[in-house]
Amino acid sequence: MKLNNILIKILIPVISAIFAFIIGAILISAIGGNPGEAFGYLFKGAFGNAANFGKTLVKATPLIFTGLSATFAYRCGVFNLGAEGQFVVGALTSIWISTAVDGISGVPLIILSLALGALAGGIWGAIPGILKITRGLNEMIVSIMLNYVAVLFMGYIYTGPLREGSVPQTEAVNDALKLGRIFGNNVHTGFLIAIILAVIVYYFLFYTSKGFKLRAVGLNDTAAMYNGFSIKKYMLMAFIVSGAIAGIGGSIELHGVQYRLMSGFGTGYGFDGVAIALIGQLNPIGTVLVAYLFAILRTGANTMQVGTGMPTAVIDIIQALVIVFAVAGSALVNLPKVKQFFTNITSKKQTKVVEV
Repeated sequence: MKLNNILIKILIPVISAIFAFIIGAILISAIGGNPGEAFGYLFKGAFGNAANFGKTLVKATPLIFTGLSATFAYRCGVFNLGAEGQFVVGALTSIWISTAVDGISGVPLIILSLALGALAGGIWGAIPGILKITRGLNEMIVSIMLNYVAVLFMGYIYTGPLREGSVPQTEAVNDALKLGRIFGNNVHTGFLIAIILAVIVYYFLFYTSKGFKLRAVGLNDTAAMYNGFSIKKYMLMAFIVSGAIAGIGGSIELHGVQYRLMSGFGTGYGFDGVAIALIGQLNPIGTVLVAYLFAILRTGANTMQVGTGMPTAVIDIIQALVIVFAVAGSALVNLPKVKQFFTNITSKKQTKVVEV
């Protein structure tokens, strides 16, 4: 039965992506395009050469962080919709550290900046957690509201105290504070940090006692409470760690790609992370793969538009369809009759094995 569950969780996002691309092909045909040609340009733009492949990995990096942030929180049964705000707060802390700290530079300052960015994200994530466990407030509403607070505060920073001359943006971090490059000149070391973090989160959730207890709280908090688990402690921990993951993602995006704060920084990453986590079946490794799929769609969209004239909105539709099909598929396989169907299939297979 466990093998069947794993297989189902793998098949849901794969089948969802296939169906989304099929409908996308029908849509392209309906507006007079050639689906084969369009998808050819899409994948060529995403990884047709080393430079494009590197761009795709760079675009996947912040999505991995916000996806892991949502995954960690949801595994504990709490809904952190504030990853965008935590992402922004991490970047805000990093730009302040990068411009205000004297007497330290280079790699030590980058490490300090990333660490404090993670800390800031964790503190920002703790706010809805504390309000939930102490006052019973809905964490989804609180975390969404905090997104607006973070973005508006960022606007104050880059148009006020840290404004660069007459331009509404902060001064760029100096070259010594930019993340090093790997795989040529495109991919920064933040991508490796994201992959390492995904492995750590996976190991913690599925191979440690603390991770087991956190998942137990997420599956059934009442049963976990009667088994002596500290429900509130694990919920708060989930919010803090989730926020810290998003915060370090914002710091890495600042030091690796954008180098400065300006209008639009971090926009959409938080809610994309939620979608990626759900499509990836709340599995850190699945989250990484789905984040890469989203990055492929975004990197290749412009190449497809230039090569075929197809609007990039087609890719947005495909991405939305992947989300819809994945969520619908997950809901479908959890229906009692569907579960019973797979249980019956497994029982028949086991019976046949015994008879042989």
